[in-house]
Amino acid sequence: MTPQDILAQIDPQDCLDTLAAMVRHKSYSQTEGEKLLATEMMRQMQALGMEAELTPVPGDRINAVGRLRGTGGGKSLLFNGHVDTNPVSEGWTVDPWAGKVDDRFVYGIGVSNMKAGDAAYLCAVKTLVKAGVKLKGDVILTFVVGELQGGIGTRALMEQGLRADYFVNSEPTDLAAMTMHAAAFVFVIELTGVTRHLSKREEAVDAIAAACDLIPRLNAMTFSGAPSPEHAAINRVNVGVVHGALGRDLEEWRAPQVADFVRIKGSGRYAPGQTQDGALVDMRRELDALEARFPGLKASLRVENAGGHQPMPAFEVSRDSPIVQAVNAAYRTVRGAPQPTGAITPPAYYGTDAGHLLRIGGMEGVVCGPGGRYNTMPDERVDIPDFLDMIRIYLLTILSICERA
Repeated sequence: MTPQDILAQIDPQDCLDTLAAMVRHKSYSQTEGEKLLATEMMRQMQALGMEAELTPVPGDRINAVGRLRGTGGGKSLLFNGHVDTNPVSEGWTVDPWAGKVDDRFVYGIGVSNMKAGDAAYLCAVKTLVKAGVKLKGDVILTFVVGELQGGIGTRALMEQGLRADYFVNSEPTDLAAMTMHAAAFVFVIELTGVTRHLSKREEAVDAIAAACDLIPRLNAMTFSGAPSPEHAAINRVNVGVVHGALGRDLEEWRAPQVADFVRIKGSGRYAPGQTQDGALVDMRRELDALEARFPGLKASLRVENAGGHQPMPAFEVSRDSPIVQAVNAAYRTVRGAPQPTGAITPPAYYGTDAGHLLRIGGMEGVVCGPGGRYNTMPDERVDIPDFLDMIRIYLLTILSICERA
């Protein structure tokens, strides 16, 4: 049986039904729903004859892990994706939990981020099992939780000792092979000025005016020490929260007074070879310049890891790695064109569990998944051709890395 014969055994309708059923699970992050979906994924892997189990995650959460054991002598390949989702935003025109499928898309909250990737590698293995293909190396499927809290589910797997020779993280990249992404951190800046009544505004140090001066400069920042222009291209700072009023308690009832306190919260991204400490030094330099422009202003900076969220490390793998080459070759076979490869943006700004798989697990891997262009937006959806092609690419990658027995 040739690889093309095996690809022909993919059942598109069954694959779409599998994804739609996953979407119908309301698996909000840190809720009972994510447990129910993880349990369902374990059952589906057991139904394929895989060795499957639920493993613990801090905070009374669970991952699902399955292994299709090979005959021996081949390389092992781990697939990684999260089943927990963001909450539904305003602006949806379709039911986010219906698993709607039309002639172009599969719709639903979390379908792009990232149930389509999860379903794609499950369907690739399902096709191999149905075709009776035996592999030398093991295929390991992980359906994790807590990526939205900085990857605590994948960290737990790594700390429990799970390893493979190579990995594919299936975060949405619109099928590109992402070989580098940024590290992420959350920062808090507090600006303290000097209040006066508006009648004596000239004597005040206006914290809101200082914030208005600072925020565009922060949003335009890149950090020093990038190893290459490609690394520098995934530097980014974004201010997402601004509160300004009177005093640290941000009293809003005294509008006639000049605001003397502003709290700014945002997120930074830096590349492999750069550090969080270096990024903070660069940001502190910007704050020092702000204090010079606004005499009497005091500006503080700290990193925040609130709500159980952990920083996500940067990720980088050589384009010559066997896993990157295998995915590139599979893409060319399926689509007849070279695969976009490298620090693909916007996904390279996201942060993924690939950083933990590399940093803690010591594994080489690549980030490549369906979805992306309609990610984290109302009517989130995935192109059906992309989803089906991803299954084909994963299947061929498994055959290349794990080898047929």
